[in-house]
Amino acid sequence: MCASGKYSSRGPALIPRMKTKHRIYYITLFSVVLLGLIATGMFQFWPHSIESTADWTLDKRSVHDAPLIRLPVSSPIPERGDLSCRMHTCFDVYRCGYNPKNRIKVYIYPLQRFVDELGVPISSIGLSREYNDLLSAISDSDFYTDDVTRACLFIPSIDVLNQNSLRVRETAQALAMLPRWDKGMNHLLFNMLPGGPPDYNTALDVPRDRALLAGGGFSTWTYRQGYDVSIPVYSPLSADVELPERQPGPRHYFILSSQTAIHREYRAELERLKEENGEALLLLDKCSNLSQGAASARKRCYKGQVYDYPQILQESSFCVVLRGARLGQAALSDVLQAGCVPVILADSYILPFSEVLDWKRASVVIPEEKLSEMYTILKSIPHRQVEEMQRQARWFWEAYFSSMKAIGLTTLQIINDRIYPYAARTYEQWNNPPVVKWSSVNSPLFLPLIPPRAPGFTAVVLTYDRVESLFRVITEISKVPSLAKLLVVWNNQNKSPPEESLWPKIGVPLKVVRTKENKLSNRFFPYDEIETEAVLAIDDDIIMLTSDELQFGYEVRRNHFKSRADVFHAHIPAWPHLPSTLT
Repeated sequence: MCASGKYSSRGPALIPRMKTKHRIYYITLFSVVLLGLIATGMFQFWPHSIESTADWTLDKRSVHDAPLIRLPVSSPIPERGDLSCRMHTCFDVYRCGYNPKNRIKVYIYPLQRFVDELGVPISSIGLSREYNDLLSAISDSDFYTDDVTRACLFIPSIDVLNQNSLRVRETAQALAMLPRWDKGMNHLLFNMLPGGPPDYNTALDVPRDRALLAGGGFSTWTYRQGYDVSIPVYSPLSADVELPERQPGPRHYFILSSQTAIHREYRAELERLKEENGEALLLLDKCSNLSQGAASARKRCYKGQVYDYPQILQESSFCVVLRGARLGQAALSDVLQAGCVPVILADSYILPFSEVLDWKRASVVIPEEKLSEMYTILKSIPHRQVEEMQRQARWFWEAYFSSMKAIGLTTLQIINDRIYPYAARTYEQWNNPPVVKWSSVNSPLFLPLIPPRAPGFTAVVLTYDRVESLFRVITEISKVPSLAKLLVVWNNQNKSPPEESLWPKIGVPLKVVRTKENKLSNRFFPYDEIETEAVLAIDDDIIMLTSDELQFGYEVRRNHFKSRADVFHAHIPAWPHLPSTLT
């Protein structure tokens, strides 16, 4: 009891003394933790960048105010471009990460002036007007970020559009000095005029490690499919000359050639075609009686008669685009702007944006060795198809060729589609003008090549009124394991199809389409009901084929076209004083 009483008498006195002794300590500790939490939250949500730079704007910098960087002679040089590079080997997609908008972020390096140890610049023009326009467009787009830590793609402010203006070795050294270069990983270079005399390489000669190249003159030997992007050679006339859109249809000339620096063998062949076909072919050349300058660049002559260029291109149905010293030619852009169908003779040339654009709908590609047959080949194209191609050519120019902005943003969109394929633009979005409705297209020549929406094949049975034979065909075809849908094209406008209850009961969807006119070609119409890539067109009296034979035929077709199917499973103000690099 004494012990208990003693503990009881002292215990109550100890607790208040402990609270008093440590009260200040606990309050101080709690305050520090609270302030730490508040500071952490502000740091997380307050706009900031660990390694941020000022926006790409002329308000804050100019070419002359850009810092000067001297390149020591011993500066490292990148390796020459790796031809084996692909997106899965030379590009870090994890840097792009996931974002709700499925859009890559692009960082533009701050403007710098690179010189060698003697003070000589690495470029004779510095920053061209075209490259300035390109960077301006990107900086104004949704792709741009000024936070280098968020960037997926890096674009140097070093202008390599025209290799003729560059010192190749020093330019490569400048690229290697970029703080995020990392052997070119996730870097993008734009070049339109590659190579130089005498061989004129079809890709930029500047060593660039693993950097992606958006190039304007790729051949099949230098183009890294699925990695590089083939871009057009921008025509300065696009910004200086406005050609009103002309309605598709026959023109005054059938074929027109307007290039001034083509090989003498090609010109001789064109002159022979001119002799054979007379006024249908207009063969133009540079005007020898005019003084050289900007004005003469917009003129073409034939036997002393002067024509305005590129306006004269609108007077022809087809316009020849021949290879010159370089595969890529600015004439292609001029021809498209005029709504003239380009006839491209440049073996091994990778057409601009061919990864997404269907050039069969806007151009005619002829092997160089068949130049002598050009007139005959073009004459075989139906008038309706020529009109569609004229319309498509003009739209290609408006959407993808008309400005450096259009070229730059199209390039970024292609790269974006590779990184986020589930959100990529469709064939129709890339190739269909907004006003075109494919339900009104009559010619199968203009059907889009798109991934099938369903496996197997669709059987399209053309019939008139042989109902008994039709039902036998339907019954037999329905036994084929790979059949996905059966479409009956009812070609009899005077008689209705049998009632639904009379049709054979089969295990796949069966749809009857009634036509407005009795034509055998109705079997080839691109019906919306067709969701497969493979289509079997058959008449209602073909009853000798068995289901095993049809299945065998489908298997042969599928194996033959397997490689084809696999393809589907891969603010700056203007600087008016800047020189042009493409003239």
